[in-house]
Amino acid sequence: MRVRVDADKCQGHNRCIQIADELFDVDDYGDAHERNDGVVPPELEAKARLAVKNCPEQAISIVDDTG
Repeated sequence: MRVRVDADKCQGHNRCIQIADELFDVDDYGDAHERNDGVVPPELEAKARLAVKNCPEQAISIVDDTG
């Protein structure tokens, strides 16, 4: 599983970072982006899903890497 942040949608609310700072970081403008190429370790999958649900701009998506 991977997370992706759509930079065009992100408005810098940073709820994702409050929920899962292990998965997200912010740039100099306050907009979020993925850490570690968006790779989500199994133990953080619940946090990733919660971050998706809590993004007011719906800028975060989950990509299933299973093929």
